[in-house]
Amino acid sequence: MGERAPSHLIRVEVRPPYPVTVGEGLLAQVAATVEEQRVAIVSDAVVAGRYLADLEATLSGAGKVVSAHVVPAGEASKSARHWLELQRAFARGGLDRASAVVALGGGVVGDLAGFAAATYLRGVAWYQLPTSLLAMVDASVGGKTAIDLPEGKNLTGAFWQPRAVIADVATLATLPETELRQGAVELFKHGLLADRSLLDDFDATFGSSPRSPGALADAIARSVAVKAAIVAADEREGGVRAHLNLGHTLAHALEAVSGHRLTHGDAVAYGLHFAALLGRQRGHEDVTGATSRLLAWVRPAPLGVTELAALLPTMARDKKNLRGRRRFVLLRAVGEPCIVDDVSEPELERAWGALLEEVGA
Repeated sequence: MGERAPSHLIRVEVRPPYPVTVGEGLLAQVAATVEEQRVAIVSDAVVAGRYLADLEATLSGAGKVVSAHVVPAGEASKSARHWLELQRAFARGGLDRASAVVALGGGVVGDLAGFAAATYLRGVAWYQLPTSLLAMVDASVGGKTAIDLPEGKNLTGAFWQPRAVIADVATLATLPETELRQGAVELFKHGLLADRSLLDDFDATFGSSPRSPGALADAIARSVAVKAAIVAADEREGGVRAHLNLGHTLAHALEAVSGHRLTHGDAVAYGLHFAALLGRQRGHEDVTGATSRLLAWVRPAPLGVTELAALLPTMARDKKNLRGRRRFVLLRAVGEPCIVDDVSEPELERAWGALLEEVGA
């Protein structure tokens, strides 16, 4: 058996601060981090089948009282029904304010379990054990927790920071290739925002097969550091945290128009290239070569729409907008994001036309 990849520690400097540990074989060491004696694990059916029994054994072996709660895999589990079921299960299991919730899974499990922890007894401790690349680099950092409503995604939630995040890159070995590529889009976005080395090393990290656990852990740690710095500067999304929405204005509109058949990662890949095209029009650093290569690597599903007019109503409802003005996150250069509110429709049409010309509908 080869030597394990070294672990990386990143501190998220919010109140209270917490550590994010990225490495290989970390799930076997979780008991050393979880301080509470009574623990409720929340997972989904797919992840639970792979990792739940070992995690239960690890925590029980450390003398902890462990219960497990498994929800169906998929976005539909981020519902009021599943949230209420967890609340009642926590109560029946005797969880008190000295207990903890452990989220084992991807972004859906993290959102649901985090919101359940934030609301049970007005807030109990929780830990994130992300098992997807998207959750490792994005969803597990920042304290956003939420469930969906029939009226829209993530409309009921809370900012509730975890006690710790433990990202075991060994879990990525069982992640389907399409899901890994979805997560890599957010890592690439963090490179555009603040760490050019993530872009420079992208092909070496993700292009090889099999992928090196050490290279993955290093890239994930650098990506987490980018988001951690932004979250520390703006925990409640009142300012610079909006930079994390680079590429998301078009992405959210594409997702909505497709009825969410277009995945988030595919939509953000299109959105990053669209933002790069807008920036190039304005004389900013031309990063379209990099975003075009990302699109080619991700191989996203077709756009499914040819007319920009079909997307403008959703763009008008984007959460970044202020006083009725559309706002976009653009890049003056790699590492220099900016928010603009004066993008004209002719600019949007030109960028959309260039995107269509490159990828088709």
